Amino acid sequence: MLHYRRAALGGLRQRPLLGSPGSLLILEHCVSCNPAASSRVRLPARSAHGSQLLSTCYRKGAVPVLSAFSNDIAIDLGTSNTLVYMKGKGVVVREPSIVAINKKTDKVEAVGKEAKEMLGRTPGHIVAVRPLKDGVIADFEVTEQMLSYFIRRVHNRRFLVRPRIIIGVPSGITKVEERAVRDTAYRAKASEVYLLEEAMSAAIGAGLPITEPSGNLIVDIGGGTTDVAVISMAGIVYSRSIRVGGNELDEALINYIKRNYNLLIGERTAENIKMELGSAYPLEQELDLEIKGRDLIEGVPKTVTVTDREIREALSEPISTIVDAVRMALERTPPELSADFVDKGIVLTGGGALIRNLDVRLREETGVPVTITEDPLSTVVLGVGRVLDDIDLLRRVCLP
Repeated sequence: MLHYRRAALGGLRQRPLLGSPGSLLILEHCVSCNPAASSRVRLPARSAHGSQLLSTCYRKGAVPVLSAFSNDIAIDLGTSNTLVYMKGKGVVVREPSIVAINKKTDKVEAVGKEAKEMLGRTPGHIVAVRPLKDGVIADFEVTEQMLSYFIRRVHNRRFLVRPRIIIGVPSGITKVEERAVRDTAYRAKASEVYLLEEAMSAAIGAGLPITEPSGNLIVDIGGGTTDVAVISMAGIVYSRSIRVGGNELDEALINYIKRNYNLLIGERTAENIKMELGSAYPLEQELDLEIKGRDLIEGVPKTVTVTDREIREALSEPISTIVDAVRMALERTPPELSADFVDKGIVLTGGGALIRNLDVRLREETGVPVTITEDPLSTVVLGVGRVLDDIDLLRRVCLP
């Protein structure tokens, strides 16, 4: 229970209740709204009214004194990987978005890397699941448990203020999906939740001048979605999110190997093939790789050798879909902004940007220069993290 002193203009003062649980918040919040104190009210720390008042004060631009005592964090809640950025520390968590659950006890056995090691190798009562699909929450409860685990891991001072969280979400997310993300974060002990489109986050993380009146074309290829957006003056001029990403590429590889070699391989093997041989344009030197799986005809383990040309053929359809999305963005962009792309080019980020010669393929298809960010896997979370330090920018770019 916390004491609040309500002022005439809605400002709040937060006082500790000495000797009571959760009374260690020795700070005054939003004094700048109205220093004059009037009637004293008592609100539960987790009450909806209390959260609403605090949220209103943030939006008004009051100094977020609360965050000085709270480990504010930024999260890239991805289909394949979840990254967490903590203010002042940088990226502190980089783990696969996988949770291993014991069906008998309904308890979480492992999260992240440990759970990924269990994929396809668990007994019947333990299931390793991906709680996010195509960039949005598919399993509400498991996502909450995963998020709670990561928050506890980085936010050690549990007796103090719960963290303020900014989460990157795919462009074009529906209101229902948006609400699911917010509710999950609140249930994972967040005090405030803000959502930021991943395309905007990626542009900020890449260091693009998003607040200037010039065109910036960003292509973020994640695990479940590919976001293509044109950004100018801290706003999105055009955006499109397609349900094609790294997972779709893995599925294409599994189906190709199954169709051409009668060999069944798992997700981890497919991902390894993609990283070792995956390419979007012919390589200067041919590569090959031995892969192991189960023969579908004889039912025994089998080893075959595949080449980069075969893998390129297997990936051709989903990669063509990504290229078409970029071409459509160029066609739909206003001419004045299109002229900026001739000099600035296309900025490629996300895990999919690591596919060999994808930048060459896009350059050949569009005739526009293409650059890959320095750290494609971390660009989104770094962008969300930078917004933590700039409240004015947060109000301009976050989802309402």
